[in-house]
Amino acid sequence: MSRGESPLHVRGSGEMEREEPLTDAEREIIRDTWGRVYENCEDVGVSVLIRFFVNFPSAKQYFSQFQDMEDPEEMERSGQLRHHARRVMNAINTVVENLHDPEKVSSVLGLVGRAHAVKHKVEPVYFKILSGVMLEVLSEDFPECFTAEVQTVWTKLMGVVYWHVTGAYTEVGWLQVSSSAV
Repeated sequence: MSRGESPLHVRGSGEMEREEPLTDAEREIIRDTWGRVYENCEDVGVSVLIRFFVNFPSAKQYFSQFQDMEDPEEMERSGQLRHHARRVMNAINTVVENLHDPEKVSSVLGLVGRAHAVKHKVEPVYFKILSGVMLEVLSEDFPECFTAEVQTVWTKLMGVVYWHVTGAYTEVGWLQVSSSAV
């Protein structure tokens, strides 16, 4: 099966090696837990980006508006950071809302990947890092619904996201898609 025919697959241990589509039950778990998260999408998104930038300050190089901010409180007040947080959370929301439509998921994530590869020149490994940070924040901020099982399902979804985004990098001729951490 080609990459375009069946896009909702993940890699074992974070790498695409075998087909592992999200099940109906997993899609339902994602939708249910996302509903709670999305009620507070801007604040959750800001928390995710602040942790991302504090723990991986090299990622700030891609954001001229807040690349010199060191203080998390200053980041939290930044209108540009809040705006990007909403964009990130809205992209995830679009994916979650369209889990039943693999072509739509592929299309949305392809657009995100191409924009970040061509326009913003962001190293693709930052998507993997951001996914991990997002999972940490969600499990800490929503412990009642992010059980071990739910975290496993969300890890699977983040693998889907990363696979599609990095696929777009490959399609536009990005020379190397690294899987190592920065």
